[in-house]
Amino acid sequence: MGAMETTDPDEVREPMGLRKIIHVDMDAFYASVEQRDDPALRGRPVAVGGDGLRGVVAAASYEARRFGVRSAMASAKARRLCAELVFVRPRFAVYREVSRQIRAIFREYTPHVEPLSLDEAYLDVTEDLKGIGSATRIAELIRARIKAETGLTASAGVSYNKFLAKIASDQNKPDGLCLIRPGEGARFVAQLPVRRFHGIGPKGAEKMERLGIHTGADIAAKDLHFLRQHFGSQAEYLYRVARGIDLRRVSADRPRKSVGAERTYDHDISTGPAMHEALDRIVAIVWGDIERLGAKGRTITLKLRYSDFTLKTHARSLAQVVNGRAEFAAIGHALLDELLPLPQPVRLLGLTLSSLEGDGPAGPVSPREAAQLSLL
Repeated sequence: MGAMETTDPDEVREPMGLRKIIHVDMDAFYASVEQRDDPALRGRPVAVGGDGLRGVVAAASYEARRFGVRSAMASAKARRLCAELVFVRPRFAVYREVSRQIRAIFREYTPHVEPLSLDEAYLDVTEDLKGIGSATRIAELIRARIKAETGLTASAGVSYNKFLAKIASDQNKPDGLCLIRPGEGARFVAQLPVRRFHGIGPKGAEKMERLGIHTGADIAAKDLHFLRQHFGSQAEYLYRVARGIDLRRVSADRPRKSVGAERTYDHDISTGPAMHEALDRIVAIVWGDIERLGAKGRTITLKLRYSDFTLKTHARSLAQVVNGRAEFAAIGHALLDELLPLPQPVRLLGLTLSSLEGDGPAGPVSPREAAQLSLL
């Protein structure tokens, strides 16, 4: 789908040369990996995450979801919803390895792969490498390959643009496939609740409901002036997708903006020595990822969240890229020293390398991976 030269969304139309887009989304990825590797967990409600007072659910199995357990939910609330819930500590190294297996399968069919996270990606198969020609058939083959080679299931959406493909992949979960054909997009979107729209979060959906907007048809009924008045820079996006229009290309090799990690603790940290000890653990995690990605960056950012939830960041940028783990750790500890003594105890600590110049794999860390997991 090529970009269109226009300044008036009222005149926007899908280009004539429609693309063939697949969105593949693994089913309850982290939890499914744990159930695959531990037969005792199969058929049981499983949550990947920390089970402490401040733990967070990073992923929930479908058995757990039937009780209302969801990712990013506080572990204490998840436990109240499902007393039989089994908590498992995350193994991100394993998830990343499985993700690499899955992406290798994708690239046998197309070089145009845009990872969104470890467990989902867009594929443009308009011209596929095997000459199959049918996006639906390719999606079926990919899902079968994933099942055979990893033991996991994936759902897929097939359509002529990214927005519709992503919406479709969620339509028949788990282990399902949904096709939205050319000409069907606007009708399909019209019946969707606004909470299903990618890019509309809980607060945005609540605002829409206050305005009497409940479905895609309700958005499409509003003119651009109304949308701009109430939703600002998001107006043009809403105007288009409510009509099933999305002009974005599948962008392979999107540059990664940062590499980092953060942790929320069961008990507040209040002393300098304890802070430095906790920071050493985070340095080890982040530098392992930096080496794996081959990332090179110039900016190091320390992140603190105090016990009253106030957020504090402190950064330093260098003239050259960080020269090894020792320098990365030294600057991180120096940033911490500049903030000591702290005005109050800390509940979260994080460290990030940014201003990257390396060629690390594309795609941001998923919300589930970035969930603040407590250290027990």
